Amino acid sequence: MKQITDSLLMIRPVAFRMNEQTAVNNYFQEDLAEKNANINTLAQAEFDDFVAKLREVGVNVIVEHDDILADTPDSIFPNNWVSFHADGTVALYPMFAENRRKERRMEVFRRLESEGFIIEQFMDYSEAEQEDVFLEGTGSLILDRVNKKAYCALSPRADESLFIEFCEDFEYDPVVFTAYQTVEDKRLPIYHTNVMMCVADEFCVICLDSIDDKKERKNVVNHLKQTGKEIINITEQQLQHFAGNMLQVQGSEHKYLVMSAAAERSLNQEQRDQIEKHCPILSSELHTIETCGGGSARCMMAEVFLPRT
Repeated sequence: MKQITDSLLMIRPVAFRMNEQTAVNNYFQEDLAEKNANINTLAQAEFDDFVAKLREVGVNVIVEHDDILADTPDSIFPNNWVSFHADGTVALYPMFAENRRKERRMEVFRRLESEGFIIEQFMDYSEAEQEDVFLEGTGSLILDRVNKKAYCALSPRADESLFIEFCEDFEYDPVVFTAYQTVEDKRLPIYHTNVMMCVADEFCVICLDSIDDKKERKNVVNHLKQTGKEIINITEQQLQHFAGNMLQVQGSEHKYLVMSAAAERSLNQEQRDQIEKHCPILSSELHTIETCGGGSARCMMAEVFLPRT
């Protein structure tokens, strides 16, 4: 079992814009005073540049194009609706925003099979949408695949009972908590766990200050320490710059911690040293995607752990 992979699925956007259906509880989204067509063009340029940087270091990036007819403004964030597992299982997740449900497309799986990946079975949780119950993939779930622990910050997009069901199905030990951010002087739940924490092979980048309940915070720290992870703590201000939204990937010669340029700029020297002791940083400018989409580098990469033919 590996914690990181060299293969990523990424979806190139065709109708990217600020998604009005997700803005209700994604407090990272802002409206840019640009026409939607221009926003999409800017997002495509950022996407292409990011993919080129990943490929340059030997990451196998499978780029699938979005379907213009579906009108899916958030399709650039595939990790929310699907996850791929080493036993050949594909998990499909229930999505909070109705217009995100159309992102689940069979063409994506046919494409992966054409690239030599084996899909054995589907675990489909998407029916929970009918009950208004949501669990948005590896946005909601931070998986320590080696130690079989799953971390989940509860929110309107991460339901506890469905999270427990996932953990039973995939044999993960559940670690549940709530993480908050300050929005207009109110403490409100952070919409996705992967905005406030990233679990890499030997370390974890996490905003501990976002876990207001001391018992819950201590429990998360204990689980991380049990698995020997070095804890790299970030501030709530850094979280706002997507410093929690990172993913470790395998290149041809090195492992890399992948993040946006904004996230990298927000790090202080000590944090940078802590990370670079384990692996180099790879960053890319994602300003338009972060501002309108309210998601960053991690959300754009769906890790492919499927077996190969």
